[in-house]
Amino acid sequence: MREGHEGTGPGAITPDGCAVELYERLPVGDEPDIIAAAVPAGAHILELGSGVGRVTHPLIERGFTVTAVDESADMLTRIRGARTVCAPIEELDLGGEKFDVVMLASFLVHAGDEEVRRGLLRTCARHVAEGGCVLIQREGEDYHTNVPRERVHPSGLTIRIASAEPVGEGVNSVHVEYVFPDTVWTQTFLARPLTKEQFESALEEAGLEVDTYLTPDRVWVRAVPKA
Repeated sequence: MREGHEGTGPGAITPDGCAVELYERLPVGDEPDIIAAAVPAGAHILELGSGVGRVTHPLIERGFTVTAVDESADMLTRIRGARTVCAPIEELDLGGEKFDVVMLASFLVHAGDEEVRRGLLRTCARHVAEGGCVLIQREGEDYHTNVPRERVHPSGLTIRIASAEPVGEGVNSVHVEYVFPDTVWTQTFLARPLTKEQFESALEEAGLEVDTYLTPDRVWVRAVPKA
């Protein structure tokens, strides 16, 4: 288990506190639509942090080719129709292989460990093809301040951000509860809030820059290698 991370509930728990069975049950949001609208049809996507394929599978159904990367072999065994690579994202090096699109979703850019975040963004920059792009999902502006809060899905699932407590050096310990009618999972993880300026500075350090913010809340971003 990564330091500062923990998960509870049925089934296998990954090193960052994610429950494999939970992610098999989580509904798909608007992520596939946002991604499909931002990249060329049929693009080859390197999905960093794919999990069980919650977004992978809808992308494949839309005609994309996906290489799915995750550090959890338990997660990757659930993926169908995509090439899979089991490795820590921040250490990934596919030997010069380049992709039309590199995707870093699930707020991974907010990793509490700054060295891990730098490694994640270097991996993105290392694997994006010339003329390609990097899609990044950021936390919302009030992710750490509008707490506690919850969202109830029509399926009956309640996702509750229960707390976000400072633990030093600009990092918060975030506790999330996933409540289904028949069971509950929790995850505790370390996350670093990033202002728009801090985020763009982190991109620049990795040799990337913002091309456009894809959503009005600036949660989804398309970045490109710096000229």
